Formats: sequence, C-alpha cells, structure tokens
Amino acid sequence: MIDVRDQTSVADYFVICEGETDRQVRAIADGMVEAAKAKDQRPLAVDGYEDAGWILLDFDSVLAHVFLPGERSYYDLESLWAPAAKRRKRAAAG
Repeated sequence: MIDVRDQTSVADYFVICEGETDRQVRAIADGMVEAAKAKDQRPLAVDGYEDAGWILLDFDSVLAHVFLPGERSYYDLESLWAPAAKRRKRAAAG
C-alpha cells in the first residue's frame, strides 16, 4: 500500500498486488470486491477484468491495482509513486 495523499487528488492510497495467472488476478479482484461488499461498499469502477493483465478497482479514496507479474514490473507503479513518499518521511524525521 502506498500513501499518495500528498501527490495526487485521484486517491489517498494505492494498493498494489499480483497474481501468477489471469485466473489468480481475477480471484484477487473478486476477493477485494467481496470484502468491500461485506462492509456495504462497492467499487465505483472496475477496469481490465476481461484481459486480467492489470485490473484496477476504484474504491474512491483507494485504488487497487492487481497485476500479472510482467505487467507489474513493466508499469512499476511502486517506483513512480513510492520514492516521493519515502523522501517526505526522511525529511520529516530529519
């Protein structure tokens, strides 16, 4: 999970995970949707479910990204979003 509150107004957090196969990626996304439904929440949007290389679940303040390993390494969201958060933590501590 990456805190992006200070970097974008799109969401507060990104959740990034992966499954080994398209079936696993769909199962992870389905599990997230079911867990949200149990708390009376539903995603605002789901994208990429059919292809399942990268499924994006929009839970308003949380965007969940479920990848196949190759897609995750190609887009490398952690490198795009996490370094700024780490720099802020170091600056606050120092």
